[in-house]
Amino acid sequence: MTATDQQLWLAGETLAGVLEHQGLTITTAESCTGGWVAKVLTDRPGSSVYLHSGLVTYSNDAKQRLLGVTSDSLAAHGAVSEPVVREMVAGALKVTGTDLAVATSGVAGPGGGSVQKPVGTVWFAWGTRDDIRTARCWFDGDREAVRRQSVLYVLQSVTEFLQG
Repeated sequence: MTATDQQLWLAGETLAGVLEHQGLTITTAESCTGGWVAKVLTDRPGSSVYLHSGLVTYSNDAKQRLLGVTSDSLAAHGAVSEPVVREMVAGALKVTGTDLAVATSGVAGPGGGSVQKPVGTVWFAWGTRDDIRTARCWFDGDREAVRRQSVLYVLQSVTEFLQG
């Protein structure tokens, strides 16, 4: 099942409202979603109140240079892993000074999958300096479906995180 434009818009609106209400700023550190999380958040007028920045760190080099992901984590676990998305969030928080950050890294397909990480595997992280949460999901469908589901999942997860 793919996430519709309406579902993405509603999830973005909901998170934006929570961020505004709580007076928080967010940064995205995206790989497989290619900036789509930031795009959904900027669809709402006045988004500069809560969206600080969006970093598309698709390559391992970008993850290392811009976010401080360690070569040890990449070598030991690969880009699509819990340690890497956790480091992406920590790095995004450090370089931007925002209240909250979110990270995505996955295998959207159609190629690139393996037995351990088949197409549709996506790791997520979100949180603050004191509390970073992670999750792994497996989504069905083509590249667009995997990416849409990833964006929806992380927007909803961050909203739930902030609402406690």
